[in-house]
Amino acid sequence: MNSKVMNKKIKNMFPEYRELMNILKQEDPHFSKLLEDHDELDKKITQLEQDPVCLIHDDIDSLKRKKLRLKDEMYRILKINQTQSSTS
Repeated sequence: MNSKVMNKKIKNMFPEYRELMNILKQEDPHFSKLLEDHDELDKKITQLEQDPVCLIHDDIDSLKRKKLRLKDEMYRILKINQTQSSTS
């Protein structure tokens, strides 16, 4: 994923974890993959929402739920890593 786009996402998603997200993006392949998947879903959702022909909102809702699950997983990882960092 484009680093510039990723940095913008990181800045807006969890601003209080910006530094930790940058570290995890580089050091944790699973976390990095979650970010990429989240970005892909975001693009798909935006594309579907802007398509005047798209009348199937169930697909959009399903994608949004999937995106939210990814975000929840990222947050869980951030909280775990924050706790580990503060106890070290």
